Order: sequence, then structure tokens, then C-alpha cells
Amino acid sequence: MFQGITEADLPGALEALLFVTDQPVSAVTLAEMLECDVSLAESALLALQEQLTSGNRGIQLREVAGGWRLFTHPAYHELIEKYVVSWDTRKLSAAAMETLAIVAYSQPVTRGQVASVRGVNSDSPMNSLVEKGLLREMGVADAPGNPVLYGTTRTFLEKFGLRSVADLPDLAQFVPDEATRRLVAERLSAVRVQVEAVPDGEDAPDAEGLQAPAPQGTEDGAGAPLEDAARAAVTAAFTALSGAVEKIDFDTLVFETDDE
Repeated sequence: MFQGITEADLPGALEALLFVTDQPVSAVTLAEMLECDVSLAESALLALQEQLTSGNRGIQLREVAGGWRLFTHPAYHELIEKYVVSWDTRKLSAAAMETLAIVAYSQPVTRGQVASVRGVNSDSPMNSLVEKGLLREMGVADAPGNPVLYGTTRTFLEKFGLRSVADLPDLAQFVPDEATRRLVAERLSAVRVQVEAVPDGEDAPDAEGLQAPAPQGTEDGAGAPLEDAARAAVTAAFTALSGAVEKIDFDTLVFETDDE
């Protein structure tokens, strides 16, 4: 055990370590820093997680993207937005959020398929999401022209507090009726295709059970645009994740000021 730290001190020591990092940290790495067994570190992480939750604290401890990280409590999201003026510049637009939701639920997917689901050209939000590191190229589709396939990244999992895409909310919770539920399922399954290639060094997202053959009679497997209710359901399910705000590095913030 690290000098001066007892087993009872582990939750506090872990909280201190996680407070100064802006990346998820694995239990193994934390155990190495504390010079303790991994099992002790894992037990202490769970104890800290419970303390923060039961104590109605302003921060939460979550296991995301293969590690542990502190997040602000979703209940105080609006307060944090008000306080941190520059947070507005980091928000995703409605178009970007909808595009990201469609990719997350139906990946791997091409730009054309996303546009078909949305009913509008989606190159601009796609480019923005790739630039922000939330989407990445996964390979190419086995279709005429070999269009590029896109999927979510580890950064996406980290930002939205997910261990894997299997943790995405069930769309059934956000649809107004059975007809809309079927429509959402049909439209999303229509754009799911198999990945032909994945760049070295990257893991494909955990999308087991999500792929389905492209339907016949469409140019690249895309379906008709989603009706408003279905699109709203997809986006509502996705934005339910975004209440948690990652810890902010105040040293990097630039606040607007009135010119004298």
C-alpha cells in the first residue's frame, strides 16, 4: 500500500486521483498507483461510487470506456450551463445530435444512409462529429463505390458515460405508440450493413445483434426518411444520455467580455 494510506483511506485516495484526470482510468492503473491489489481498488471504487450516490453529491463516479471517471450530477446540468458560459460553444447542434443518434443506433453506416434516414444531406454534421472525435471511419461497405462506413468512437463512449453501445437506452421507452416503435426498428435496421474492413488498431463498436442485411430495392440499403415522431424518439433516447457533463478544465476556458 502507498505510504501513509490505509485500506479505509482508499476511497478518498481514489477520489483525489480521479479528480485531477480528464480521462477514464482503469482499476489496474489505479491499483498500481496506490500499490495495492486490483481487487482492493475495485472494491474501493464501488464504495466511492455508492458514497457519492447515496450522499446526494454534486459529482458521480461512473465506469466508462474501460475505466473510471468523475462526472457532474445530471440534476445540476442546467446550473453548470449557466455558470460556465463557454459550455454553449461545446454543445452539439440539433442536426449533429440527431445524426450522432442515428449512427450510434445503426452503426456501421454510410453518409448516404444517414442522409436517407434524416431526409436531408448530413455531410456537415457528419464532418463536425468526425472532427470532434465522436465518429470515425470503420471501413467500407460492400456496395457500389465502396462508400465509407462510420461508427462511434471511444471518445463517444467517454463523453456520454457509456461502457459500450449496448448501454444505449432502449428506443421503446421513447416512442409514443407501437406503430412508431415498428417504424423506428424498420428504418434503423434498413441501414445496418456488415463491416468489410476495420482499420488496424481500432476495435469495432459493440454492435452485436444490430447488423442486418440491406433490404432489396434500395440503392445502398437505406430506407425512407423517418417520420417526425420516429426521429424524435431516436433523438430523445439519445439526448437522455447527455445530462452528465464531464469535468471541465477551467484553465482552458475563454469567457466573453464586453469591450471597454
